[in-house]
Amino acid sequence: MANDQAENKEKGKESEDMGFLGHLGELRSRIIWSLVGVIIGAIISGVYINEIMEIILLGPANDVKLGLQNLRPFGQPFLYFKVVFVVGFILAFPFILYQLWKFVKPGLYPSEKKWVSSITFFTSLCFLSGVAFAYFVMIPSMLNFAAQFGTDQIINMIDVNEYFSFITMMLLAAGLLFEMPMVTYILSRIGMLTPRFMQKYRRHAIIVILILAAVITPTPDPVTQLIFASPLFILYELSIIIARFGMKKHETSGEEKAR
Repeated sequence: MANDQAENKEKGKESEDMGFLGHLGELRSRIIWSLVGVIIGAIISGVYINEIMEIILLGPANDVKLGLQNLRPFGQPFLYFKVVFVVGFILAFPFILYQLWKFVKPGLYPSEKKWVSSITFFTSLCFLSGVAFAYFVMIPSMLNFAAQFGTDQIINMIDVNEYFSFITMMLLAAGLLFEMPMVTYILSRIGMLTPRFMQKYRRHAIIVILILAAVITPTPDPVTQLIFASPLFILYELSIIIARFGMKKHETSGEEKAR
């Protein structure tokens, strides 16, 4: 009898180890596939690198006649490499989200798998909307302020690598901040966030948004900061509505499980 119990314990331990190793293997597989997606995106961006550099990346600076210069011996080759990688990551972002969903899918209930499958699309849409907003609205306004500010006796010649870092930071920051509605829906869908909580701390959220706008936007121009903060205010109010919808879904699924 004691031997049987010992064998069962050993088998249970082996199954737990296999389950843990299986999760590690699955995680490694999803990471590899995500890297493959980034590489494919980088290859695509590498094919069109000249158009990306001259039209997309340098376009906002040319529109406001902001001078750019290279200050490093191998500055331009490294710049091209960074542009290829960042654009490849942006192109592969929906695929990376899909791999993340595939990793968490086995641990979800059947009812949760139905709504999680659509998150990939809407999360990608929110991220790309933030990137588009930063590129077409925020960045031109900031560069216009930078180009016109100060005296004419000082020529603005910006290091192109600093310019690229600025563009990248603004694009990724806006893309991630525009994920607020989807994050709200997920948290409310699993019962971790309620619309009442968001309404209660609305004033605190406004202060946090203004601080973020002041920190993320490198210009002291209040108009530019309001341009960045205004959509966040709208997204916060939209997130409250989304939280109500997600909370109802959470309560409905809880009642179904109780039955």
